[in-house]
Amino acid sequence: MAVSSPSFDRYGDAFPASPVVLSVPHAGRDYPLALRTALRVPIAAVTILEDRHVDTVALAAHDLGLRRETMLVQRRARAWIDLNRSELERDPAIDEGAAWTALPQRSAKVRGGLGLVPRRVAGAGELWRRRLDAYDVAARIREDHRPYHTLLASELAAARARFGTAVLLDVHSMPSLGPGKPRIVIGDRFGRSAHSRFVAAIESVAQSAGHAVALNAPYAGGHILETHARPTGGIHAVQIELDRSLYLDPAGDGPGDGLAATAALLRRMIDVLADEANAAFPIAAE
Repeated sequence: MAVSSPSFDRYGDAFPASPVVLSVPHAGRDYPLALRTALRVPIAAVTILEDRHVDTVALAAHDLGLRRETMLVQRRARAWIDLNRSELERDPAIDEGAAWTALPQRSAKVRGGLGLVPRRVAGAGELWRRRLDAYDVAARIREDHRPYHTLLASELAAARARFGTAVLLDVHSMPSLGPGKPRIVIGDRFGRSAHSRFVAAIESVAQSAGHAVALNAPYAGGHILETHARPTGGIHAVQIELDRSLYLDPAGDGPGDGLAATAALLRRMIDVLADEANAAFPIAAE
């Protein structure tokens, strides 16, 4: 059963039932009226930012499990605010409040128009009719960005306290990389966000299902992994990118025939992560 907060849902038992905690930050399809009226492009132009229906995959995988692990699923669209960017990644080219940050992060993502609030997307160009009001972006940070990260940190701490270790699986999807290219990309910040045994476990699951896998290229994990991973403190974090053609229809719009198999694959990944965590710390703290 989902418990709703302003812009995301929490699934799972009240207390952690598994050392694995799931995060689905980019699949939101809620486009507030304020967003829609501020766009200078059709709404279809910004849906490209979505990890289209990967939340449907994650929910199906969650329902397949014997464990009711904690899962957070963002409902608000990524075009509104990107949970996988730092609060400091405010884009001065569009955001009046960028000057509020004492040390703004002029990252490659910001320079490319994919900062805390995306400015542009490939094929559509600039998204907004006018510059974003500083107080409006501050409200999005306060009401959408911080609550998600605060609860995610709390859930990971609870799993760590109960099981001795916690593993965050940050679930994303990606456009196809091309014929003969990997269909699953695992990111661990080049070894900084998780012990290698967790990466190896889910890589083995993917390969056993016949999928080519890449590590950290072209997706190594972003702000969520950087913020929440503390391997030396018993909190590991891995990002998974699933090729959308694995589970969407041929038009790339809605769930397709491969969704059930992809959900089952994700379920196996969740289970092997839990097994690895429990093998390392077999006695749970009650």
